[in-house]
Amino acid sequence: MRIETLPEEFIKAQPIIDTIEAAGYEAYYVGGSVRDTLLNLPIHDVDIATSAYPEEVKSLFKRTVDTGIEHGTVMILDHGTGYETTTFRTESGYQDYRRPDSVKFVRSLKEDLNRRDFTINALALKTDGTIIDYFDGLGDLKKHRIRAVGDPEKRFNEDALRMMRAVRFASQLNFDIDADTVAGIEHHGRLLTKIAVERIHVEFVKMLLGNWPAKGLDVFMNTGLYQYCPDFEPYKDQFNQLRSQLTRGMSNETAVWTLLAAVFELSSKQVNQLLKDWKSANQLIDDVQVAVKAFHAITTQTVDAWTLYQTGHDLIAIANEVAGQLGSATYQTADLLAQYDALQIHSKKALTITGQDLMAAGIKPGPQLGQALNYLERQVVEGQLNNQEADLLTAAINYLNEKA
Repeated sequence: MRIETLPEEFIKAQPIIDTIEAAGYEAYYVGGSVRDTLLNLPIHDVDIATSAYPEEVKSLFKRTVDTGIEHGTVMILDHGTGYETTTFRTESGYQDYRRPDSVKFVRSLKEDLNRRDFTINALALKTDGTIIDYFDGLGDLKKHRIRAVGDPEKRFNEDALRMMRAVRFASQLNFDIDADTVAGIEHHGRLLTKIAVERIHVEFVKMLLGNWPAKGLDVFMNTGLYQYCPDFEPYKDQFNQLRSQLTRGMSNETAVWTLLAAVFELSSKQVNQLLKDWKSANQLIDDVQVAVKAFHAITTQTVDAWTLYQTGHDLIAIANEVAGQLGSATYQTADLLAQYDALQIHSKKALTITGQDLMAAGIKPGPQLGQALNYLERQVVEGQLNNQEADLLTAAINYLNEKA
C-alpha cells in the first residue's frame, strides 16, 4: 500500500530521514503517527526508527539530545522541532514486566517491529508513502481490530501495561480486541499489579476520555482487569452500571474521577483516599471534591448562588456533565453558567472593601475582622448586598454590633 499525499507533519520531518538515508542507513516513520494517518486522525508525535546506531545518528546532526540513548533514542533538533529517532532494536528479559533487562541494537526493521505491542502500531512508512506491514496491521485496521503482534501471552508478559493500552485503544478507536488478545489479558491481568500506578492511571483515564468508553470498559470488566487496579475490586456492579450508561467519553480527567466518585457513592474521605491511592495530584483531588459536592446539589435540585460561587465556572460544567452522563441532570449547563456569570463577584478579592478598610473604620483586628468579611462575601454572592464600599462598610458595622 502507498499513501499518495503525506501529511504536513511527515513532510516537515523528512529532512531527518533524508540525511540518515544519504549516509547509507534505513529510516522510517513508525508507530501511532502512521496508524493515525491511515485512520484519518490527527497526528501527535512523529517518531522515526532507523538502522543507524545512536552514535551514528548523532554524527549526522549538529544538535542532538540523548533522551533515552540506552534504548537507542536520540532527539534531533537540527530543524527546530525535536524528532525522536530510535535505533532498530530487540529486547529480552522483563523481570519488572515493564522494561527490558537488555536491549540489542539491530539493523533489521522487521526485528524492530516484531517487539511492538499491537499490529496496528507495527507499521512503518517510507518517505515515498509506501507502507511496510509485516504483521497484517493494515488488515486489522480495516477490520477495526486490536491484535497483539505474535503471541499475546508473550507480549503482555514483556510489558503488562500493554493490557491497559489495549482497552484504551478500543475506547479511542472504536475497535474490537482480538479473541486471543483478550484471552491473554485474562491470563495475565494480575501482572498489572507489577506496574507503577502512575502509568496505569494515564491509560485508565485515556480509556474514559475516548469517544467509545464502553468498548474499553467491556474488556476491562469481562477480563477481570479492573480487579488489579487500586481500590476498584469492590465496585464491579457500579462499573457494570457505568458501561451501560456511558454513551460518550468524558471531557477531562477531573470529570473522569468525579464520575467514578458519583457512581461509587463515595464520601469526601473515600474520594480523597481513592485519588491518593491512584497517585493523583493534590489539585486534582481538590477539584474532584468540589465537583462532587456540586454534582449532589445538581441531582437534588438544590443549586443556589452560593453553590455556584464555591464551585466555579469549570467545575460547574464538569458536575453537570457527570449528572448528564448518569441521566440525572436537572439543569442545562448553559443556564448554570449564565447564573454563575451573573454573580456580582467570583472571588473574595472582588469585594470593594478590604480588611484594611474595615480597620480604618475602627474595627479592631482579630477573628471578628475575618468573620465580617466572610459575612459580606456571602451576602454579596446571594444578592442581599450590593458590592459597593459604603454599603459593605455599613453592613459590616451592623453585623458586628449585632454579634457584640
